[in-house]
Amino acid sequence: MSAGIVFDIREFTVHDGPGIRTSVFLKGCPLSCSWCHNPEGRARQPQIMRSPAGERVAGKEYTAVELAELLNKQADILRANEGGVTFSGGEPLLQSEFVAQVIDLLDDVHVLLDTSGYAGEDDFRRVAERSKLVFFDLKLVDPAAHRRYTGVDNAPILRNLRVMSVIGVPFVIRVPLIPGVTDTDANLAAIVDTVRGLPGLVRVDLLPYNKAAGAKYESVGMEFKPDYDETRELNVNTAILQHANVPVRIA
Repeated sequence: MSAGIVFDIREFTVHDGPGIRTSVFLKGCPLSCSWCHNPEGRARQPQIMRSPAGERVAGKEYTAVELAELLNKQADILRANEGGVTFSGGEPLLQSEFVAQVIDLLDDVHVLLDTSGYAGEDDFRRVAERSKLVFFDLKLVDPAAHRRYTGVDNAPILRNLRVMSVIGVPFVIRVPLIPGVTDTDANLAAIVDTVRGLPGLVRVDLLPYNKAAGAKYESVGMEFKPDYDETRELNVNTAILQHANVPVRIA
């Protein structure tokens, strides 16, 4: 059994999937989105977070057995409330073997993978095929814009989106609306063209920009430097996305 590093476990969450859930946040992310609201999830190793309230360590190592035992203690209440366990991050696929082992040890609970989609195909399949639902982020379709704002190419993401559509697991496309970056009519139209007709697509969620995103950066010794105008009014053009013939929700 492998071990993994988790930076947070949140119980009784209601925004990370259906029902009441326990959300597990895995350390490490290959993307460097300038709007990231979990900067403590970007580095792979545990790190000290400093605030006026004191210091705490963001990141704890668990074996797959230890984490599964912790989650299984909550299984009855999660099932009773039509919920389950959500694996998020960071990017949980960076620790795909560990996450897969934890899932295999869970006591019949609904599993949701919340992912950027940036991973090798084997890592993606390893966790997605064990899940009941996938939240799949789709930020930018244009490769140059994706590299500029996230630091990585989006080819692996678009490839895994195609994989997602054939493995038989339902999925939700989630679009973080960043002013002047992801919320443009051109990007939303490109997203429609990308997801239209994909088997398994449940809906598209639009995630309004969180202006509190930069609040935690100083605590982990980072500087929040958004490469966009935070004060710009969001373009929430649901009409464009409705051409994809799937429900659109502002989350």
